[in-house]
Amino acid sequence: MALIGTLRNKMTKVVVGFITVAIAAFVLNDLFGSGPTSVFSGNENIVGEIGGKSISLEEFQAAVQARENSYILNFGRQPGELERPSLRQQAWDLLISRYAIMPQYEKVGVKVTGDEEWDIIQGKNIDENIKLSFTDSAGNFDRNSLISYLQSLDNQPVNSEPRVRWNIFRADIVPARERVKFENLIIKTNYVTQAEAEREYHLQNDVSEVKYVYVPFYSMSDSLVTATDADLRDYYNKNKEKYKAEKSRNLSYVSFPLTPSSADSIEIREELAKIAADFKNTDEDSVFAALNTDNPESFVTYTPDKLPAFLSDRINSMNAGSVIGPLLDGNRYKVVKLVSKNQGEVYTARASHILIRWDDETPAAKRAARDKAQGILNDLKAGANFAQKAAEFGTDGTSSRGGDLGYFTSGQMVKPFENAVFSAKTTGLLNTLVETEFGYHIIDVTSVKDNTSYTVAVIEREITASDETQNEAYRKADLFASSASGLEGFNRKAAEEKLTIYNAEDVSTNATSVNTLDDARPVVLWLFRDASIGKVSDVFDVQNSYVVAVMTGETKEGYLPFEDVKEEITPMVKNKLKGQKIAEKLKGLTGTIEEIAAAYGGDATVNSSSDLKLSSNSLPGVGIDPIAVGKAFALGSGKRSEPIIGENGVLIIENGNKTIAPEIGDYTMFKNQRLQALNSQSGLDIAEALKKGADIEDKRYLFY
Repeated sequence: MALIGTLRNKMTKVVVGFITVAIAAFVLNDLFGSGPTSVFSGNENIVGEIGGKSISLEEFQAAVQARENSYILNFGRQPGELERPSLRQQAWDLLISRYAIMPQYEKVGVKVTGDEEWDIIQGKNIDENIKLSFTDSAGNFDRNSLISYLQSLDNQPVNSEPRVRWNIFRADIVPARERVKFENLIIKTNYVTQAEAEREYHLQNDVSEVKYVYVPFYSMSDSLVTATDADLRDYYNKNKEKYKAEKSRNLSYVSFPLTPSSADSIEIREELAKIAADFKNTDEDSVFAALNTDNPESFVTYTPDKLPAFLSDRINSMNAGSVIGPLLDGNRYKVVKLVSKNQGEVYTARASHILIRWDDETPAAKRAARDKAQGILNDLKAGANFAQKAAEFGTDGTSSRGGDLGYFTSGQMVKPFENAVFSAKTTGLLNTLVETEFGYHIIDVTSVKDNTSYTVAVIEREITASDETQNEAYRKADLFASSASGLEGFNRKAAEEKLTIYNAEDVSTNATSVNTLDDARPVVLWLFRDASIGKVSDVFDVQNSYVVAVMTGETKEGYLPFEDVKEEITPMVKNKLKGQKIAEKLKGLTGTIEEIAAAYGGDATVNSSSDLKLSSNSLPGVGIDPIAVGKAFALGSGKRSEPIIGENGVLIIENGNKTIAPEIGDYTMFKNQRLQALNSQSGLDIAEALKKGADIEDKRYLFY
């Protein structure tokens, strides 16, 4: 059984792509059966389309159920709301694998035979993942352990956990190998020429010494240029690919918070007051507290340093059996019973200090530090404020908090300091300085040593809105929703009731939150399933409030309309226009780089780089600007460029000296580097290309 656990733990770390994950779900689906039947019919039952195949809600739910079964098997519990979105995505990837990826294997004849599968599992070419799971104490593959494990499976029932786990793992082996074979058909065609290898070598090793004058776009006021509609449209048309958009919608909403009223607070306080009376008379403190509290941690033992603030000032006046409360602590009322006081072996104390260090180890330096510390101590004895003196003279990190060290236990401080604090019988300023290896300490004991622990039972209730308060908030929200019609009506009604309107733009189909509203998936489902521009929603119960929304706009999948991006484009077009003006002014200037900068004015700076490489994409003082870097390398040694309109401003670059790396006899290392990068990228691109070619339409957002 230990080997089964090893398989589970180690194999989950192996990355074999989403195909591997998908197959596991299908195996479990066969074992456990399909998911729930759909309540929809017709086209409303379709959650998407993959490779021309319509995916029904029933089929998708079966795949999700399979993933949930797998989760239960691995973790021994039902998945929660945080895990379910991930499981649904795994189920969707599973279906993509079935209808978009695996058919491509069949088209090109990729297949793993039974003999090859046997060889992968226990033959001469055992899968590395299996080897990792069956290793001896020295970390070497143990074939005998693998064979013993496989033989033991024959004695296990078909539906036993070991057999199920093995079936899942074995099902992963074949598609993983199929994927490798398929990718190799493409990746093995990758080739890097000698010329490409040499280019890679020069990209990494050619060096140019450059000096340049730089004028940033922001140095010129926007008011000096005018971006016409024609300029903006020209930029938009040339850069349209930058403005692709996913489907999204916009909404506005108002919120009716479920804020507890003063009556709610009083009601909870009175309820706890009644409970407190019974609390005094019970002998079953822990049971009584657990049955009446909202907090599962109702029976706690505290040391003095761990006492919560609401108890620290009261605990010393309490005896065993004493009950205090209801006490207001934040947004909760609490009733506390001191069950017992106990004496432990560990002592705790608290102190503040002012540390005066000496400059060096010489007697004179130590004497100077002592004299300074003694002077401060004398001032404190005369009535000076300790925290102020600590802030003024302290030489360690506690000075910013008035010298406070907080609570500490025996063994935490250096011995002389600990002895001084733990020997104090009362709180207050110690009369003498304490010397340690760190310097001289002026100490204020704020809590003498104590080994007492306090066992308390706590009953607490959060102050929440009562049913009456919730009903009233819902009534207001429902009245708003029914009386507000259209965008204008929504805004007018919100103004009349002095409600804040919150706007949320570009809400995606898969969003789970809206602005600061968490768990707002019901709002998003309404937005994409039922809403239209100007339609006002029903009331949603979201995050301790009732919410009413209205759809205000939408962005369809594809290219964003020009009008929607006009404002975003304007600064870039203005930069281009400013660049032209700056370049025109620079063209009329002559002299050295420094003289040109001086003649231009204070907005121009001179920078340089002694080791600029073509593989770089930035320049010192300029930032990321691959255009400028490329043009710098295009210059011959001693040559100067015309003004270059770059990414962030305008440059004139002077190439002082360009050093071309000498030819080498063997460029294999650079060829392999380039090929490795190419292969890695190809592996990612293949799956994405297959997905893209399958024309996947995902409508899950209409159901979840």
